[in-house]
Amino acid sequence: MKPSLKILFADDDIKYALLLKDFLTHNGYNVTYAGNGRIALDLFNEIKPGLVLLDVNMPEMNGFDVAREIRAKDNKVLIFFLTDRSDKNDRLKGFQLKGNDYLAKPFYPEELLARIEERLGNPSETNQKIYKIGNISFHYTTNELITGNTKTIITSRQADILRLLAENINETVSRELLLNKVWGTDNYTNSLALNVQITYLRRALQSDKSLRIVSVVRKGYMLSVG
Repeated sequence: MKPSLKILFADDDIKYALLLKDFLTHNGYNVTYAGNGRIALDLFNEIKPGLVLLDVNMPEMNGFDVAREIRAKDNKVLIFFLTDRSDKNDRLKGFQLKGNDYLAKPFYPEELLARIEERLGNPSETNQKIYKIGNISFHYTTNELITGNTKTIITSRQADILRLLAENINETVSRELLLNKVWGTDNYTNSLALNVQITYLRRALQSDKSLRIVSVVRKGYMLSVG
């Protein structure tokens, strides 16, 4: 059962924000939307959320300023920064303000959901499993590939692809299955996108030379181990 959590979500991109709000609401969360930072700050005391999602670039009051005000009165609430700014200094500033996570746009809603569930310590049953692939531990929940002390982060879509391959090691997984499970449809555009994501996954798995993602002509892909 999904844990009860109130989320305060501040982002001035209304169209994008309402889509993400609907996604989180559909997954069992109570989400209140604020169109800018000043409104979010005004709503904070009223809502008493467990998580605050803050876009960094907002009019009147940016996400960093909102976080600073919130942290002055509450050290426990979770704060996630959502931003199209991926500069290292911005990330450091976010964490200096005691932000709990920092997601660079664009990201998949499923990635945000997985990070929320990880913080709550109650990921869904599907997300809990850790896959051992050669010398790599693949953590589906957090999109992490861990080899010794080295950690590589992949996207949520890449994680979905890799999970299907990891559950069928040394067996061919059809293109149709991958496309329908990951994208929801096997059209031509998504088929090209699958090729690109496989290329990224091959690079991400390079730390273990015993692993290969093999293209099986006219059939699909196979994760070969050994």
